[in-house]
Amino acid sequence: MARERRRLLIAPERLARQAPRLELTPEESRYLTRVLRYGPGDGFAVTDGAGGLWEAVLEERDWARLQQPLAEPLQRLAAPAPQLVLAAAVVKRDYELVVRMAVELGADRLVPWLADHGAVLGGLKAERWRTIAREAAEQCERLWLPEITEPRPARQDLGSPGSGEATAGTTPGAAGQPLRLFATTRRGPLPALEAALEEAFPPAVSAAEPPGARPEERAPAALWLACGPEGGWSPEEERLAEASGWRPVSLGPQILRSSTAAVAGLARLSAWRTRRWGF
Repeated sequence: MARERRRLLIAPERLARQAPRLELTPEESRYLTRVLRYGPGDGFAVTDGAGGLWEAVLEERDWARLQQPLAEPLQRLAAPAPQLVLAAAVVKRDYELVVRMAVELGADRLVPWLADHGAVLGGLKAERWRTIAREAAEQCERLWLPEITEPRPARQDLGSPGSGEATAGTTPGAAGQPLRLFATTRRGPLPALEAALEEAFPPAVSAAEPPGARPEERAPAALWLACGPEGGWSPEEERLAEASGWRPVSLGPQILRSSTAAVAGLARLSAWRTRRWGF
C-alpha cells in the first residue's frame, strides 16, 4: 500500500538557495527519520508556504532532493481572496490553540491583540506562535503559510478608519476596502455574522450567475474578524471600533469563551468565503 505523502514547509528563500538538493535541519531530519521512520528513497512533499508544491525524495538522513525544477512546481496556487484576518485578543492559556485551529480553518493572517481587559499569562511568544502555524499548515496541507504579526494594542487597529495597519497584507488586485467585523455581546439586537456578510455582499440575482461576475461583486480586499478578551471589550474599544467603521456582529445568543468565539467565528467566516468565493 502506498505510504501517505507528508509535507515539509521550507521557506522560499531557503529553497532558492539550496534547490534542487536540500540540506535538512535537525528538526526536519528527526521528523522524517524518527517520527515518520522514512529512509533513503522515501518520498514526501515540499511546500514553500507561498503557493508552491514539489515532490522530494530523502537521499540520506540529512539530505533530500526536489524531483521538479524549482521554477516548475507540481502545483502553484494563487493566494486566497479575500484574505481572512483574525484579530483576536491574546488570552491566558488558549492562544496557542487559537493559532493552530485558525490555521486549520483557513485564516490567512493572525493579529494578536492586547486588549484593555485582557489578561496575558506569561510572555508573548510570537515566534512560538509562528512555529505552531507552520506545523499546522503542514498538517492540514495548506500551500500558503498564514502571517502572524507582532502583538500590538487592539486600539491601534480599532481606531484605524480602514487604512494603515488595518489594510496591510490584503490580497493584491482585490477590490474595495476590507470588511471589518467586530464580534461583541450584551449590546441588544445585533446582526448575525452571516447577515452582515450578506448585507455587505448581496448574492447574485441569478443562481446561474457565478459570484464575482459583476464588478461590484468582486472579492473584497480582506475580511477581518475581531474577537475580544476574557473580560470583554472596554467601552473605549467599543467606541473606537464603531467610530472607525467596524461593524458589530453577534456570534449567537450564548456568551462564548474568548478562544471558542475566535474559532467559531472564523469557522463561519471561512465557510461563507468558500461558498461565496470558492476558497
